[in-house]
Parts: sequence; structure tokens; C-alpha cells
Amino acid sequence: MPLPYDDWFGPDAFDATYGYDLDALLTVDAPDEPPGFAEFWTSLYERALAVDTAPVVRPASPPGWHDVEFTSLDGVRLGGWLWLPPDDVERAVVVGHGYGGRDQPDPGFELPGTAVLLAASRGLPTRGLVPGVPAVSAEHVLHGIESAATYVHGGCAADVWCAASALLALLPEPPDRVGYAGASFGGGIGALALPWDDRFDRGALTVPSFGNHDLRLTMPCTGSGEAVRLHVERHPQVREVLRFFDAATAARRLRIPMLVAPALWDSAVPPPGQFAVHNAIPGHKELLVLAAGHTEYPDQAADDERRAAALRSFLLK
Repeated sequence: MPLPYDDWFGPDAFDATYGYDLDALLTVDAPDEPPGFAEFWTSLYERALAVDTAPVVRPASPPGWHDVEFTSLDGVRLGGWLWLPPDDVERAVVVGHGYGGRDQPDPGFELPGTAVLLAASRGLPTRGLVPGVPAVSAEHVLHGIESAATYVHGGCAADVWCAASALLALLPEPPDRVGYAGASFGGGIGALALPWDDRFDRGALTVPSFGNHDLRLTMPCTGSGEAVRLHVERHPQVREVLRFFDAATAARRLRIPMLVAPALWDSAVPPPGQFAVHNAIPGHKELLVLAAGHTEYPDQAADDERRAAALRSFLLK
């Protein structure tokens, strides 16, 4: 039964289904890897793994949370929040964030038996602010886009790896199991980062961005992808750089259990790109379809409850 988007958003609203129903979304493919794709990412990962993250922890509120700082690739110092359970640590989880950044702990990640690091990404407010990197999403998404070696999304993937290193370094007895959870920007960056780091044993991506750039560049949107689309119109050579940072292309290399929660309607991150990430995953995956993303809607509370329950269950397996 079709969802009542006209009733929810008005008949004159932007059609953020982009003409795709669920059946069509489940057929969206991923672009092929460019030459040197694996070599680029494995080299970047090796550099990040060699970083001395030098984490520092301070007391914070609410109770159970700690303020954290750590070093990432190229000497970037980032912040975040650490949750330590009152009982033994059996697993660890790194949590990314959306393009709005991170300025406080996210509710719902006080997981039993789990050390959780809510880590900031370089350039984004407020715990990831870095001189020279724009904090505004439409500018951040273009930072260094002239080449794969300088594009900011490579550094953001390295931030995920360094966050995992920092989290494990803070634990007296580091667990074997490390999970990842990220939404929107954090979902797309997670898809780029997870295939190369075998410390992660599962990942959860909600409304993931950066999937199937070839398709995204044909779809006007209200999110950061619009800045990329307009930039590529003026500088078409950038398409070759984006091929190295396609979340759906990277998702083909995922070999760990994944939970993906894409949306059927989303004006900020076109749903075909979100589903491209899910569809590309070759191994075990769980699909949780949301009615809409990046907006408020009448069924949102029910969707949020389903998503939170599924995420909690998945991360604690």
C-alpha cells in the first residue's frame, strides 16, 4: 500500500521518492571500482593504523559518559564522548554522526557490556572543528575534492579507524568485537571505512549517503549532494575522484554482518543511493525500511522505535 506522502508533505512537495517504489529501489546497483581502488584504501588504512591516537579522557555528564580527545591521521585532534558500562566490557562500538556534527552524547547508546565511543569527524561541529576545513556541509563535502589524495572524505574514513584505535587503547582488556553505527554522512563514511578494517565485526548504516554517485549526480536534492552535483556540472573531471568515494562501490567489499536502514522518501539523500549501499553488500545483511528520512512525518515515532530496537539488538549480538 503506497504511503500517503501527499497528505504528509502536501501535493506540491518535492517528490523525494524520485519515482522509485520499493521494488525498484531493491534493483539499484553499485558502480564498478575504478582502477587502484583497493590499493588506495588499503594504503590509507595502513597510514591511519600507524597513528598514535594518544587518547585523553575527562569526566563528563550525564553519569557514565566521559569526554574524549584523540589524534587522527595527519595530526588532526578530534573529540567525542565515551560510554563505559558498569559491568565488564564484552564489546566495543564506534558511532559516527551526520553532517550536523556532534556536540553532545546521543541518547540510546548506553549499551550493557559495551564501551561506546561517539566520535567526531574532522571539520564538523563542534567536536571535530579543524582549522582550514569548512564546517558547513555544502563546503565540507567539496573540501579537497580535486584529487583522491586530498578529498576530505578519505580523512573522515581515517577518523573512524583512529577512533577504533583510540577506543581499544582506552580499555584495559580490549574486546575482540568492535561494531560501528552511523547515519547519513556517518552511514556513508562507515560504508567506505569498514571493508578495510578487520577489527570491525558488524556495522549499522542508517539512511547512508554517498551511494552510487553516478545516479546521485542526476538527482537534485536538499542535502550536501546538491553542492557536489552543481560542482561536477562545472568541473566534470571530479567524477573520477568521486569514483573512489562511492559508498555503494565500497559496500561490495563488506564481509561482515550489516544492518541497513534506508528511507523510501528523502529529499536530502536520494533513496536510490541509500538502497544502492544495501543492495551491494554481498554477505549477511538485515534491511529495515524507513518511510522517510531527514524530515519529520506522522509515522516517525514508530519508525524511530523500530530502528532503535533493531540497532540495539544488532549491536549486542
